[in-house]
Amino acid sequence: MVRKISKYLMLLLLITGCSFPGLGKNVSENGIVIASGNTTERQILSEIVSQMIMHYIPSANTSLINNLGSTLLIVQSLEKEYANISGAMYTGTSLTGELGLASTTDPKEAMKGVVEGYANQYDSIWFPSYGFENTYAFMVTKDIADKYQLINVSDLEKVKDKIRVGVDNAWIKRQGDGYEQFKTIYGFELEHINSMEIGLVYNAVYANKMDVVLGYSTDGRIASYDLVLLVDDKKLFPPYETSPVVTKKILRIYPELETILLKLEGEISSGQMQELNRQSDDEHLEPYTVAKNFLEENNYFESKNVVPLVDRTLYKALIQDVLPLVKEKQ
Repeated sequence: MVRKISKYLMLLLLITGCSFPGLGKNVSENGIVIASGNTTERQILSEIVSQMIMHYIPSANTSLINNLGSTLLIVQSLEKEYANISGAMYTGTSLTGELGLASTTDPKEAMKGVVEGYANQYDSIWFPSYGFENTYAFMVTKDIADKYQLINVSDLEKVKDKIRVGVDNAWIKRQGDGYEQFKTIYGFELEHINSMEIGLVYNAVYANKMDVVLGYSTDGRIASYDLVLLVDDKKLFPPYETSPVVTKKILRIYPELETILLKLEGEISSGQMQELNRQSDDEHLEPYTVAKNFLEENNYFESKNVVPLVDRTLYKALIQDVLPLVKEKQ
């Protein structure tokens, strides 16, 4: 059974530190609790994680907290032990966000930073990537791309006084890879810039209410609307590889989680994630159904062998307090 908890109630709990029956301080007593977000992608990935766990550990009481409105709320849910797994975390977001580290355009350095940072600051294991990254991307319709000969983001400079640009509200003041850094790296300002909810930008550019928008590179509407992604030729945006995160506490209780989650490593490409998002956004399939179909098509990756974390240089020193117990129980 998957329980879904209102984002408003969850926010109140996180702010006040209160609890209620079924979501107590020690979530391990209630089994495995997965914190999800309010984006289609995070909900699909959290469902994939949830259903993988229910497939391999049917005896566990697995529940899902959906619609948490930000990465910060997801992190707080792990910290306060309202949840013990996040289905989807992004390297670039967490590196410069809650970890407060310097931005980097090197995917390996970004992954190293979040793996070490989460182990040290949050007593959690940041697992290897699902196989795709979801980064910010400037995008246009084919008509606009042809009209202004747009290929790279730097090409926007020649039409900066003509184009209407729609961007995510949060990006305007975002540190590290936001608008201020854009102006520094690309050397020009966007003269007609409009901030809006990230979910509205795709319809805005498709309906010709905007000429250029900043969205997420794996959003399903990119394919549906036949949008063109402009190349980030000056490397403004850091890597945003996507991974599950698991607290060490729950990994000690359910050591099987290591193998279960490693079965998902490298199994979802950017194109596949975009298609999964499209199925939910355009075909209006529930994230649960999208995840179920994906896992059934891949037979829950039952035949896949994995390389244990203890055999990986990046992880070995960070999980010494977990793996002895894991080996003992497996």
